[in-house]
Amino acid sequence: MVIIAFVCATIDVAYKASTPADYHHVRSPFAAVAMAGFVLALVAVVPRFPSRFAHVGAGIAAGGALGNLISVLAWSQGVPDPIVWQGATHGIAFNLADVFALGGDALLLGAIAVHSLRHRDELRLPV
Repeated sequence: MVIIAFVCATIDVAYKASTPADYHHVRSPFAAVAMAGFVLALVAVVPRFPSRFAHVGAGIAAGGALGNLISVLAWSQGVPDPIVWQGATHGIAFNLADVFALGGDALLLGAIAVHSLRHRDELRLPV
């Protein structure tokens, strides 16, 4: 899981460093601490869950958070958002770390839901 996180973070930071970005979003020091806490929590808690898909999802999500954390520390003008989808009146700017975080969270939550449905009789047992 840690290897997956480092690979995702490396891909994100390399893409941000090699692609010019017109848009940046500033993150507060609190956001940086929250991202670090999120990464540590995923690495500490999810390996106890008996699902490989959950482990992969947590690794991808942690990689996204780690990529944005590195960006907060590396770019003084804010986290670069090199991917822009623009419509006629509105647009959205984001980066690969955002995609990794969202996709990893979706995989993690999906794996937990499937595991819970497959083992729903065990959910009623006392802990």
